[in-house]
Amino acid sequence: MLSAPRSVILPADPKATYLAAQAEIEAAIARVLQSGHYILGPEVTAFEKEFSAWLGVGETVTVANGTDALELALHAAGIGPGDKVITVANTVTATVAAIHATGAKAVFVDVEPGTMLLDVTALETMLTTIRDPKIKAVVPVHLYGQMVDMPRLMEVAAAHHLVVVEDCAQAHGASIDKRKAGAWGPLSAFSFYPTKNLGALGDGGAICGSDPALLEKIRLLRQYGWRKRYVSELPGRNSRLDELQAAILRVRLGRLEAENGRRDEIAKRYLAALKKLPVKLPVVADGRTPCWHQFVIRLERREELKTHLEKKNILCGVLYPVPVHRQPAYHDVTVALPHTEQACAEVLSLPLHPGLTDEDVARVISETQAFFA
Repeated sequence: MLSAPRSVILPADPKATYLAAQAEIEAAIARVLQSGHYILGPEVTAFEKEFSAWLGVGETVTVANGTDALELALHAAGIGPGDKVITVANTVTATVAAIHATGAKAVFVDVEPGTMLLDVTALETMLTTIRDPKIKAVVPVHLYGQMVDMPRLMEVAAAHHLVVVEDCAQAHGASIDKRKAGAWGPLSAFSFYPTKNLGALGDGGAICGSDPALLEKIRLLRQYGWRKRYVSELPGRNSRLDELQAAILRVRLGRLEAENGRRDEIAKRYLAALKKLPVKLPVVADGRTPCWHQFVIRLERREELKTHLEKKNILCGVLYPVPVHRQPAYHDVTVALPHTEQACAEVLSLPLHPGLTDEDVARVISETQAFFA
């Protein structure tokens, strides 16, 4: 008699996180539906205050998505046409799309070979060598739930008079010496896409900081530049988080620490079980606490392992297969980023999310080990 096929293990599972909080989320949705307030109402105001308190910043302004968050943050900081903004190329295209949407141009710096995060030494060398007055800002991308060396980056940025806007789309809860990602630069941008550690059930984003003037400008920019309804003080846009998503995020925020704790448990099991295999495991720098948005291993035989696991109903992600500077829309043959390009050729994200059971984790480990056996 044939055995039943084993269930599919997903690389991320927003439905599982919804089901874990189903009663709370559905009560929150009902509360909004019955309130009669659906755009920029009390749920948005409450979430902005709660998220600011959790993050340790003065204010939060929610927007429609993470890309808008980064674009509006840069715009509010004075970045515009003709300017240049330094960032990395092993990121989702949204980071660079947001930079270009301001009229500025992205300038790429290489990453550290171990952490695969922005190399602050390379950044400092670039700034010292190029001395380009058009370079006005730097966007450090906190990738895979791990943080760029922010203490040093802030020093380098200050020395060269650069605005720092943190891209925290994958770093909800990561920290350095207990100071969270998003609480270092004057502005930071978050995404609440459903697969994020703190995810909505739709799109959403936020800009955080402690400069009241900058945050007030962003508050105007997200809704046509209105301070008074129908009177535009600035040429703004429509980028609003709706009340339903804000109410859902309030529920999810209350569960975030526990869910990040579960991610940490799973990551530790992977680290212990896979350490003898011929793969590069995630590198966590001293003093940094990751929130494990992804568990990324590296190997030359990535596609072979990925195919092997898929045949066992274990799905993996590749974040990201093509660095931005090698993509058609942003192709730049003058840029040499050897560590970035090698990372993109090797990275593979094993399943990691709070919905994984202990049995699921054991299956991922067992099948990964079996591939090398």
